[in-house]
Amino acid sequence: MAKVTKAEPHLSEEEILKRIKRTVGFWRVQKWLAVLIATVDPCPAREIALHTGLAEQTIHNLISTYNRLGPQALEGPGKGNRGRAYLSLEQEAEFLKPFFERAGTGRIATAREIHKALEKRLGCSANITTVYRLLNRHRWRKIAPRPVHAEARMERQEEFKKNSLK
Repeated sequence: MAKVTKAEPHLSEEEILKRIKRTVGFWRVQKWLAVLIATVDPCPAREIALHTGLAEQTIHNLISTYNRLGPQALEGPGKGNRGRAYLSLEQEAEFLKPFFERAGTGRIATAREIHKALEKRLGCSANITTVYRLLNRHRWRKIAPRPVHAEARMERQEEFKKNSLK
């Protein structure tokens, strides 16, 4: 017979049910259900996996982490959410503020210049594409002059070139 998977009683059954109701996201709810089953009716991880739709190894890892760390093990930041970002969005906005102010007065701020300042602030090297993504996140785009005027008539310009005095 398989080993019984039992969760430590960090929370009561009612508290776990409240957390399930508050939790957003299907897989997070499934994890809380696994903890609930392991708390109320301990059984082998294989059975808990069948009831919750999680993998057996996930149940082992989940209950082990829950037993060591308590409810904080399930209430982590989750996936995504700029986990590898150099700076938070607020720090990025603060970093770009002087460049935005300079650009607002008509002075040019180049990506290379921002790149050097970013590397100086971080204390390590960063790819130039990091700067372009940073500027894109803060809705800053490159505005370049048009090669020709919007209302220009090429035939009139050619006529002027032919008939003008040299």
